[in-house]
Amino acid sequence: MSGMDKKPLIIIVGVCAAGKSTLSQGLQALGYNARSFAQEHSVSPYVYQRRNPDFIIYLNCQYATIRERKRISWGLEKYERQKFLLHDAFVHANLIVQTDGFTPTELINHVDTILGQRIRTD
Repeated sequence: MSGMDKKPLIIIVGVCAAGKSTLSQGLQALGYNARSFAQEHSVSPYVYQRRNPDFIIYLNCQYATIRERKRISWGLEKYERQKFLLHDAFVHANLIVQTDGFTPTELINHVDTILGQRIRTD
């Protein structure tokens, strides 16, 4: 964090359709400096580091759940490639959440509770 007057930057990474945008928007509405980051589309497994995050949330979701959530035009091989590109973010994540069983509201509330215990937002 660059100064005590700024809120910690929370970067949310994860596979497609894991809930990055939903969580980011929900946390922003609660006053967090949260940003979703489409790392899974990068050719570099380290690109998320350019944002210099204070806290990294990694969202994971099973391929079967993704197919239920969204109409996707790609297969299991691309899903595995996304996970490969996200491995560094996974290893360095401050919080890892398996999102399969959460509704959007439940996910936001779950992460808010954990963040409230781990980082200061005011």
